[in-house]
Amino acid sequence: MTLDFTAIDFETANSSPASACSVGLVKVRDGKVVDRAGWFIRPPLGHDQFQEWNIRIHGIQPHQVADAASWVDQLADLVEFAEDDHLVAHNAGFDMGVIRAACQATLVACPEYSYLCSLQVARRTYTLESYRLPVAAMAAGFDGFQHHDALADAEACAAIVIHAARRHEAATIADLSALTGARLGRIGVPVAA
Repeated sequence: MTLDFTAIDFETANSSPASACSVGLVKVRDGKVVDRAGWFIRPPLGHDQFQEWNIRIHGIQPHQVADAASWVDQLADLVEFAEDDHLVAHNAGFDMGVIRAACQATLVACPEYSYLCSLQVARRTYTLESYRLPVAAMAAGFDGFQHHDALADAEACAAIVIHAARRHEAATIADLSALTGARLGRIGVPVAA
């Protein structure tokens, strides 16, 4: 199996997709988790108000991110971790929207990535009453994690994709996309040579 990808999950301070306050990243090589990273992010000005609803969901308080590096200062770390992998996220439209919006809000170029949504993959792999991350992760044999912790959610997402790839006998993310009909999307602009 040459199943290589980086699972990613963001938590946000408020309803603005640019308000990333935490990220979790899980690197998978040959269908196995080989590295994990997660950190707080100081949301950009104008997107840095924490809403009570968001705090209740993820438990991150404004003081926890006050000394964290900003999106601009951390984007290079995110790109260095993910390298040129396919990104995978559960409800990927949200997480890719965070990358786009945070880049736009801070006037930096959005990195170019292809991505796959583990929610779409789960819908085409399992028969469940709900496809929320905890339920889909349990179907993949991954449970008991702290939902809405960005790193734990990225690990759950990775587990879903690894399990689904085995179930569909998919060797790569592109194979899994083709076998499940889950669209392989793109963000960013091509990097000039």
